[in-house]
Amino acid sequence: MSTGKKIAIGSGVVIAVLAMVGFAVYQSRKGVVTVQSGKAQRQDLASIVSASGEIKPKTYVNIGANAFGKITRLHVKEGDRVKKGQLLAQLENVQSSADVNATRASVAAAQTDAVAAAAALNTAMADLNRAQSDFERAQLDWTRAQGLYKESLVAKSEYDSQKAGWQTAQAGLAQAQARVAQAKAQRDSADRHISQNRANLTHAADVLQKTTYVAPFDGMITNLPVREGETVVIGIQNSPGSTLMTLADMSIITAEVKVDETDIVNVRLGQPAEVSIDAIPKKTFKALVTEIGNNAIVRSTGVSTSQQTSASQEAKDFKVVVTLQGPPDNLRPGLSATAKVTTATRNNVLTIPIQALTVRSQADLEAKGDAKDAAVQAAAPQKEASKQKETTPKEKTEVQGVFIIRNQKAEFLPIETGITGTTDIEVLNGLKPGDEIVTGSYKVLRTLRPGASVKVDNTAPKKDAEEGPS
Repeated sequence: MSTGKKIAIGSGVVIAVLAMVGFAVYQSRKGVVTVQSGKAQRQDLASIVSASGEIKPKTYVNIGANAFGKITRLHVKEGDRVKKGQLLAQLENVQSSADVNATRASVAAAQTDAVAAAAALNTAMADLNRAQSDFERAQLDWTRAQGLYKESLVAKSEYDSQKAGWQTAQAGLAQAQARVAQAKAQRDSADRHISQNRANLTHAADVLQKTTYVAPFDGMITNLPVREGETVVIGIQNSPGSTLMTLADMSIITAEVKVDETDIVNVRLGQPAEVSIDAIPKKTFKALVTEIGNNAIVRSTGVSTSQQTSASQEAKDFKVVVTLQGPPDNLRPGLSATAKVTTATRNNVLTIPIQALTVRSQADLEAKGDAKDAAVQAAAPQKEASKQKETTPKEKTEVQGVFIIRNQKAEFLPIETGITGTTDIEVLNGLKPGDEIVTGSYKVLRTLRPGASVKVDNTAPKKDAEEGPS
């Protein structure tokens, strides 16, 4: 045999061996799924609810017009800090001042009339006392004259004279009593006039006071939409009045955020929070939950559901107020803010990445066992058909769990979970620390079947290169 033939035969043998090896490798890797993996580990975990909103002072008031008139003087400008009782604005008050002065004069006149009525009453009382004395004296004379006339000791003319004197004194007493009653009525009328004029003075003084505006508490002027010389009006039905300015107490600052309806059940008063403000990047502020709204707010309209006449299936939020601790002085109302409320914490608990958690139906989990019992099923098809009919409702039953890697195979393991953190979730039972679980990719986890052969590849996947099993 020539050397060329020997080389050709040797080359053919090598090629055949390589082909057999390649075929064997291909067969061994056929059906192997490439996955990413992680391990269950113990760590501290916190459940966070994040919501956005804006900075607002806890106490603020819109100072509106209480009277119609022109602004004659503004004593503050936007951004000024004021003290309680400090003068803020002045409206024209010529007419109201004149009304106050006129009413004060009326009160003084009524008081003078009351003094005169009291003097008249005293005079009437003195006349009544004199008339009473005259009546008593005339009555004694008349009684004496009656006795003497019976004994014929006085003349008939004397008797008649005493009788007439007694009747005159009696009439004078009645007249004096009437004058006293009249004087009392005049005094009461004078007192009522005083009360009436004092009430008018209170009204006029109130109108005058409403032309002057003072600060109800210490704070900052955060809004000043008017200028000197403008005319302001008071509010009437279905028409709001003019707003002169907004005064805010900047000593207590809050962030008013809107929490999704699915998260509000976990938010409680007093829970800690961290607030980040867009205008102050790379800095967070400690806060506490101080208020939780009870009415849902429709996300698209911002209107409370209690103000709607019909039910809405739109997404809803709830208002939550968190109070900042130690806010900086440069905060302004209306700044955009994000609050992260810590609703629960766990220390040294077993956790897994959230993306590792998946759901399988009961039918999918039973399929592996049914495949092993194929021979039994073939021997008793009627029994198996009856069994499948009985377990049909289980096909809709979903079980949450993870795929654990054992002997290069993925086994589905049901687990019970606890709180959810930002990237991890608590495992209450079903896993041990160090267990290797399948964490990705999403396409693989969606279609991975129990018992499938897997190959771990935790290198960073190329963009658009991940593909799940067929």
